[in-house]
Order: sequence, then structure tokens, then C-alpha cells
Amino acid sequence: MSDLTLTKIRFRNGIWEGKISNAPASGARPDITVMFQDEPVAATTLAEGQTGGEWLVSVPVPAEALADGVQTFVIFDASDSTRLGDFTLIAGEAVADDLRAEVELLRAELDMLKRAFRRHCLETA
Repeated sequence: MSDLTLTKIRFRNGIWEGKISNAPASGARPDITVMFQDEPVAATTLAEGQTGGEWLVSVPVPAEALADGVQTFVIFDASDSTRLGDFTLIAGEAVADDLRAEVELLRAELDMLKRAFRRHCLETA
């Protein structure tokens, strides 16, 4: 289990930036891997932070990730395969399997059932 902690700093101009904390203060570079569609993101950079045990990670979003649907990037501590975090891009046409669309459908169905139940209670009372 990794002691590393990942905190998002910002996402702008196509670059996701985060801070890795709790790295060994010895200055040893953490072994971080960012995966997109089961492939590592090659241009990921890691730079020392302002304090010991802190590293800044920058992940440029590859052009192939800019597509319709939901694209997820997962950040791992490669030394022990511990997942540190992730970030997601949603673009283009609404995806039918998108979780938010499913929640909206469930809400609509629940409202319909509530109305039918209330009507049934009034009719049988």
C-alpha cells in the first residue's frame, strides 16, 4: 500500500496538474504512471515540489482523448500498483450509458411511481 497522496491543483490548457505528497524526503523520484485506455500517457512529467517529499505531476491530455463520450485517466504508484487518483473528460454527444443520464431517468421513474402511489392511496381511502 502506497503512502503517497495525490491532490488536484488545476486542469487548464489541456494539462491536468496535481501534487503528490508523502514521498520519501530522500529526494527519490516516485514511480508514477498515468494510464489512458490501458496505455501509459507518455508525456507525463514529474518535478520536485517546494518542500521535501512533495512532487508536482503534469499530465498533458493527448489528442485522441478528445472524443465523444467519457474518457478516464488513472494515476498509479507504479512501485506497488496502488491507484492514487483519476480524472475524467466528458465531451461531445450525450452518452446513453452516462451515469448522470441514468440518474435522471431513475428520478423521472421515481416521480411517476410517487404520483401513481398517491393516486392509489386517494382512490382506496
